[in-house]
Amino acid sequence: MTDTPADDLKPSFRSDVTVELVKHTASDADVLFAARVSTIGEQSLDEMGKDPERSKGLINYLMRDRHGSPFEHNSMTFFISAPILVFREFMRHRVGWCVSGDTEITLESEAGNLRRRSIEDLYKLWHLGVEDRLPHSAGGVTWHSRAQKWTAQVRRGETNHYLGLYDNREAADAAVAEFREQHPSTRLRTLESIRRNHVRCYDEETLTAQRAQILDVIQSGVKPLIKITTAGGKVLRSTVDHAVLTPDGWRKAGELTVGDAVMTAGTAPRPSERLVPPSLRRGVGVWTSMQRNRLIGETDTCYVCGETFAREQLALDHVVPVAEDLTRALDERNLAPACEPCHAAKSAEEQKLARRGGEIAVALPDPVISIEDDGEEMTYDLTVEGPWHNFLANGVVVHNSYNEESGRYRELQPVFYVPGEDRKLVQQGRPGKYEFVSGTETQQAIVERSMQDSYVQAYEHYQEMLAAGVAREVARAVLPVGLFSSMYATCNARSLMHFLGLRTQHELAKVPSFPQREIEMVGEKMEEHWAKLMPLTYAAFNANGRVAP
Repeated sequence: MTDTPADDLKPSFRSDVTVELVKHTASDADVLFAARVSTIGEQSLDEMGKDPERSKGLINYLMRDRHGSPFEHNSMTFFISAPILVFREFMRHRVGWCVSGDTEITLESEAGNLRRRSIEDLYKLWHLGVEDRLPHSAGGVTWHSRAQKWTAQVRRGETNHYLGLYDNREAADAAVAEFREQHPSTRLRTLESIRRNHVRCYDEETLTAQRAQILDVIQSGVKPLIKITTAGGKVLRSTVDHAVLTPDGWRKAGELTVGDAVMTAGTAPRPSERLVPPSLRRGVGVWTSMQRNRLIGETDTCYVCGETFAREQLALDHVVPVAEDLTRALDERNLAPACEPCHAAKSAEEQKLARRGGEIAVALPDPVISIEDDGEEMTYDLTVEGPWHNFLANGVVVHNSYNEESGRYRELQPVFYVPGEDRKLVQQGRPGKYEFVSGTETQQAIVERSMQDSYVQAYEHYQEMLAAGVAREVARAVLPVGLFSSMYATCNARSLMHFLGLRTQHELAKVPSFPQREIEMVGEKMEEHWAKLMPLTYAAFNANGRVAP
């Protein structure tokens, strides 16, 4: 969906969600050969592609006795369109792609300074903040000029405690210290969390280091882990589904074998202007100038600052500098309009770096020397902002598993969620035993009118800010969670079963669940796709109480 001029944007309202299966490698046969490898080794390859009907008893046995790992050797990617309120719940159930709590995440400041924190610490800081114990009492020692002595006093709460006059400072300090020791009182101060922190990530085309803001830190539950060790000494402990960047693109950790390479943090010589001959540089400049009128509109947007300018105020800039990648010097896709101040600042910085030489941070291949099972423990994951949804985990480039539409890079469309008439509106009961019943016609009318009125007003304010030149990432803050968004979600059968067990109601479920209806709608559509891909596994899931193995 492309941006539409503001005058043509009119809010529309939907009561449904859509789920499209965009790609998959998932069949019941995947479960069989994965299960039999433990008993027949390489002969399990003979099971691939065979009719699994004759082995449905094995699938049922694996499900019944909670042997979960054979159900992980498959993948499904869904494209989901739903209100944002669904995605807030969805991301809490990131049951597939996870890393261990002691995994160190590389954080990068605006100045380029790096530091590392474990992902478990990041989770605690993100959701809880930090308790900082500081003395609650004020006061101390001051000089009393009239008495020519030192005064000791402490204010504790709303009361001043006078401790006397002393001939020397040491005695007065000792009196204050003794009082505080005898009357301990501390306050718990919640410090600012890490919600504005950025991680180091990598441009997946140039492999150069970038920054991306953390959007969420998720605790994903206790999961089996594998440990991958590289020749360079990097160690990654993750679930088999976690995506790892390799020289050939993204691959699941469980698909790697010894000898494969993964991309890890490294450095390379910084490109120098001397590598580009002056005559060639002039030729590139002439060619770029010839494309200007064709690639820049009469009014266009600076790709650096996001502001709109007339064509004469814009230059055509190489997004990836010529000195950094000469192969993209004549690539139109590497050209974008930049306003004069941004173009001058970017060019000056590039020339300064080119003259300096030295090294730049890049992702480099590192061979895997061992892969082993590593027990089960609590796991975590990050969501980071695009366009490159990856981060460094113990120095290895890994991916987050959900990519949601961003309001930073495009104008969000005015499509909003209003519950349909079949959506039960009234909640009864206590937590854990809620019951929802249908609303009255009056309640339904109030819901529709209130939601539509608030959506229209919020979107008008959003448009007003955009028209005034406010950045999209700021203006989007007024938009409600009923706004429709889009997301890619990748999972395997085991993680999907966990999700369905929690987020759908079903008469065959051993453990009852009480999901919000909107996320249940998404779960039902995902389940419908999965049932067709893996009918025997789906039947075993239902026959065993819809409990994930």
